[in-house]
Amino acid sequence: MSHSPTPPTIRLRGLDLTLTGPAGAVNILRGVDLTVDQGAAVGVVGPSGAGKSSLLMVIAGLQRPTAGAVTVAGHDLGAMDEDALARWRRAHVGVVFQGFHLIPTMTAEENVAVPLEFAGRRDAFDVARGQLEAVGLGHRLGHYPGQLSGGEQQRVALARAFAPGPRLLLADEPTGNLDGETGALVMDLLFRLHAEQNTTLMLITHDLALARRCDRTIRIEDGRLTDSGASRAAAE
Repeated sequence: MSHSPTPPTIRLRGLDLTLTGPAGAVNILRGVDLTVDQGAAVGVVGPSGAGKSSLLMVIAGLQRPTAGAVTVAGHDLGAMDEDALARWRRAHVGVVFQGFHLIPTMTAEENVAVPLEFAGRRDAFDVARGQLEAVGLGHRLGHYPGQLSGGEQQRVALARAFAPGPRLLLADEPTGNLDGETGALVMDLLFRLHAEQNTTLMLITHDLALARRCDRTIRIEDGRLTDSGASRAAAE
């Protein structure tokens, strides 16, 4: 018996984003088309201000596009209101930022358990402990962010993002606040979790070597997207 192919995690068609500022309308994204298969890793590169983070925000349902269709994890984001988008994000999307965005008054274990508790998971703390052990922080469960190094805080953020088992992981310059050695360890961990959980990964980075570790590299410049195909064909 044949099985239907798994639908792509991300499908963007004719995506435009125009924002109005003091100087008038600014075209952030222009006619972006993109399809990303389930389980793939895509590196997104380009100069500052090119629209990389805006693209991530649209895919996460945190920014409404001006025009175009956005389908992520089988859902048409344009058809959902803000409450529905919040529920969808909680179930399907993990996000890791350059800043760790941990809650300072909560322990590492509590930080990881938060999204699971919001989702009504009774096993939230069991899952949180297991995920922290998976990132090598089983001995830091009761520590607060202020008691952790930058690398440890980003590992907690990774554990929090992966704990709900998202279909899509969005990472925006996740090593930007880390030194080179620590950043390399965090990225090794991110790629390992991505592979183990078959999570689709979109990684925004200024580091071309890091982007080349992905299956594909896409470049954004002046709001337009070019696909460099296999990551080995570097996006120079």
